[in-house]
Amino acid sequence: MELETAEPYYLPVANEVAVFRAAYRQGLPIMLKGPTGCGKTRFVEAMAHRLGRPLVTVACHDDLTAADLVGRYLLRGGETEWVDGPLTRAVREGALCYLDEVVEARQDTTVVLHPLADHRRQLPIERLGITLDAKPEFGLVVSYNPGYQSVLKDLKDSTRQRMVAISFDYPEPETEKSIIVAESGVDPGRAAELVRLGQAIRRLDTGALREVASTRVLIATARLITEGLPVREAAHAAVAGPLTDDPLTARGLRELIEAYVSELAP
Repeated sequence: MELETAEPYYLPVANEVAVFRAAYRQGLPIMLKGPTGCGKTRFVEAMAHRLGRPLVTVACHDDLTAADLVGRYLLRGGETEWVDGPLTRAVREGALCYLDEVVEARQDTTVVLHPLADHRRQLPIERLGITLDAKPEFGLVVSYNPGYQSVLKDLKDSTRQRMVAISFDYPEPETEKSIIVAESGVDPGRAAELVRLGQAIRRLDTGALREVASTRVLIATARLITEGLPVREAAHAAVAGPLTDDPLTARGLRELIEAYVSELAP
C-alpha cells in the first residue's frame, strides 16, 4: 500500500478533480460512472497520489463475498488467526479503497458498504464482534459502466444515494491525442490518426460491438507501434481483435483501420 514516487499521468477533462477533493474532504463516498477504458481507474490512482493517501484496489466479480472485503479466519501454522480483508485494511489505515466495477459483486456483498457510506463511517465486523470507526483519511470510491449493466446488475438505490457521482466519457479529440502521446510516446500525428479511428468506431451502429474503441485500446495500439510493429497490424491486434469475435464486424473494423490509419508517416 505504498504510494508510487511519481504521480500517475492524468489530464483533467472537466471538474472531476474539484468534485473528488470536495467529497473526500467531507468524508463522502464517490461513485465514478463511465464507459470501459475512459480513465476512471487512472483518475483514482492520480487522486490518491495528489491526496497523499495509499490506495487499496478491489477488482469486483460475481464470486466476491462480504468476507473477501472484510476479512476471515484462516488456518496458519496449525493456528487459526484473523486476516483483514482489503476494505478493513483501508478503514484501519486511512487509505482510499477503490471497488472497481462494483456492480459485478452481488448486492448482498455491497450492502456491507452502507454503514461506511453514510454519516456513521463505520465498518461492523460481526465475526470479531467489533465495529471499526473509519479514520478521517479513509475514502471510499466505486466505479462501474452504466452502459454495460442490466436491471439484474446495478447498484441498489440505497447504495447509490449514499454517494457523490462523477460521470466520465471519452475525452475530446485534442485531449485524447495528448493522453495517447503522453502514455505511449507515439508521434502526435500518429496519435491524431488513432483518435480519428476511435471516433469512427464509436459512431458505428452495430449490435455486434458490446463496447466501442476506448482510450485504453488506442493507447495499447500506440504502444505496439512504438515497439516497431507495423501500424495496421498494431491496430488489428489492439483494437479489432479485442472488440469483437464476429467475422462480419471484424471485417468492418479492419476496413475502418485501412481507411483511417496509414502505414506511412502521418
